[in-house]
Formats: sequence, C-alpha cells, structure tokens
Amino acid sequence: MSFFQSFRLALQSIFSSKVRALLTMLGIIIGVAAVIVIVGLGNGMQNFMTDSFESMGTNLITVTVVGRGTARSVSDDDMYELAQENPALLSAVSPTVSSGAQLKIGTETPSTSVTGVGEDYADIRQYEVGQGRFLRYVDVLRRQKVCVIGSYVSNEYFDGGGVGETIKIGGYTYTVIGVLKEKADSGEYGDDNVALIPYTNAVKLSNSGQISSYYFSAASEDVITQAKAAIEERLEKAFGSDTAYSVISMSELLDIMDDMLNVMITILAAIAAISLVVGGIGIMNIMLVSVSERTREIGIRKSLGARQRDIMQQFVIEAATTSGIGGVIGIGFGYLLSSLATKLIVALLQQDMAVTPTAGSIAMAFGISVAIGILFGYLPAKKAARLNPIDALRYE
Repeated sequence: MSFFQSFRLALQSIFSSKVRALLTMLGIIIGVAAVIVIVGLGNGMQNFMTDSFESMGTNLITVTVVGRGTARSVSDDDMYELAQENPALLSAVSPTVSSGAQLKIGTETPSTSVTGVGEDYADIRQYEVGQGRFLRYVDVLRRQKVCVIGSYVSNEYFDGGGVGETIKIGGYTYTVIGVLKEKADSGEYGDDNVALIPYTNAVKLSNSGQISSYYFSAASEDVITQAKAAIEERLEKAFGSDTAYSVISMSELLDIMDDMLNVMITILAAIAAISLVVGGIGIMNIMLVSVSERTREIGIRKSLGARQRDIMQQFVIEAATTSGIGGVIGIGFGYLLSSLATKLIVALLQQDMAVTPTAGSIAMAFGISVAIGILFGYLPAKKAARLNPIDALRYE
C-alpha cells in the first residue's frame, strides 16, 4: 500500500468520527498553541527590551563609584579628562546626581525625580528638546538656577508649555529653560516625569555632596568594549581595587537580560510542551481503541495479502495525521491567542509590546506534534500488525 493510500484512509477514519478525533487532538492543540504563545511572548519581550535600551542609547556606559572608604576618589574633572584623552573611544560624559530635593510647582509637590546632569546628558540619553533649550556648559559652571522638565510635568502643570515659568527645587527658585519631547508614555512613573538641573547644583542639594554616577557615550558600537576597558583602567588606577566601582554597558546589560529571558522562556515552553505528551497519550489510547474496533478489518486485509508493514504503516500514518491536524489547528489557535494577548497588554499595561510568534517556534511545535503522533502511534500499530488473521476474522 502506498503512502498516499494510507493517508487517504487515515483521513476517512478521522472524519468518520469527528467529535472523537477532535477530543483526541485537544491535548495537541493546547500544547502547540501554548508553545507558540509563550515563545511569541518571549520574542515580544526581547523586542520591547531592545527598543527600550536603544531609546536610552546603545552606546551608553554607566559608571557607579562606591569608593573604598578612604581618601582615594575620582572627580568630575577626572572623568571629563578621561573622555578628552580618548576621543576615539569616548564621545561624551555626564555626571549624574540624584539630588533627593523636593520639587514644588505653585502649591503642589509632584513626585518628580530631580536629577543633576551635565550639558551632554541629552545627547548621551538621546533626549530631544521640544521647547526652549537644554542645559549648557555655562549653566553648569556658574551653577545657574535653571532646569529642563519632562513632557509629563509640562502637560500636567503647564498645559503643555512651561518655558519661562518658575518652580522651586529644594527651596530655591529655578527657571524652566526647556521641555523635553515625550520619550516613553509621558506617564507619572516614566522617563518623562523628570526635572534636570546642573549637576553642580544637585551636588549641593544632595545629602552626600559627592558624585557617584557617570554616563559615558562610546564613540561607536564597535569600540564599546575598548571604551569600557579604558574607563576601568582609569578607575583601577585611582582606587587600586576593582571593588570600588562598577562599569556596565547597555549592550552588555541587554545581552545578560536576553540570556535570562531565553532561559525563562525555554523553561516555560518545556512546561507547556508537557500537554503535547498528554496529547500523545490520548492519541495512543484512541488508536488502541481503533485497533480493537477494526480487528475484523485488519483480518480481512491480512487475508487479502496485506503485510505487517502495510498494517503498521496505515496506523502510524493515521496517528501522525491526527496529531498533524491537531498541530495545524493549534497553530491557528496560537495566532489567535497571540493577537488577543497583544491587545490585552496594550490595554492593561499601556505598553506597546506585541506577542510575535516566530516561524521557528511554529515549525518546532508542529514538528514535535507530528513526532509525538508517530511515537505514540507506534505501539497500537505494532499491536495491529501482529494480529493473527484467523483470530482477527473470528473477532466479534
């Protein structure tokens, strides 16, 4: 018997008992759909993280100085000097100081983070100024009482404007000289709820009175590793220990998060794939029932000259066809759930993240479903092939 004849007989058998066949496929359908959705969710999260990191600057290198509790330290002048000495590696640097000062607008005190930065901060973090201007070197040098606000502050308290208005930071009056363009979702807890002041002012407002964080921008993505090494070398020389600081590049951080996410998604996909095994057991069970129901048919075929391998082929192909059809339905169901999940994420979390199934995950899920059908269909097929034709013909 040819493969196509066995495939045609398998379809006839499946469609003659549609409800039973659908229930048999249910485990396969759920398993395939779950694998597709989970892998699609992981892919969507990776894309979302990549976009988020790119919005912060793919060349960004973050330096955190914790010190050694001794007189050894580095100053902002040291960091600026480092950038000037290595123009091929470092294009810009900005100290960052979280002042902890309270911001007051009129009679309201919004929960806006007040951060001290340098004049190159906007370029390093890829911020764009929508109104007015950003901080300049002279503002930092002379400790001018000026600030740049995010779009959330502008929209909530100045009706979309703000340039020329005054606000109080740490009890001092600051003039708003610029408004940043919306960077995230312009929400209260996003990157748009900020007030940026000269870092020289923030050092005075902060409790520590020191600069413990710096943002560097590598000259290009190709030299990030060398730029990171140059910064580490200077800090090692200053402190005599590599425990007094940490230097992390955005690309390095993204790779770490991607690795963690891949492990998590692999584990979740493996758990979801358990339902495929359950579906395989269901297929084996129904195929054993099918062999019992079609014992006389098997006996007749054997008496007409059918060989053991012909009988085995028929039942294995039937099991594979059942799981294959279940896999196709599962793929469609998985796409439907992925689309629904994307809409729910946008509606509930207000994040532009799409659950995007990959061709690889679809092919893998479908291939596993067919393989499980063949694997779990082998035992019933072997039982059918070994039936004695005389006993089979007598079976009632």
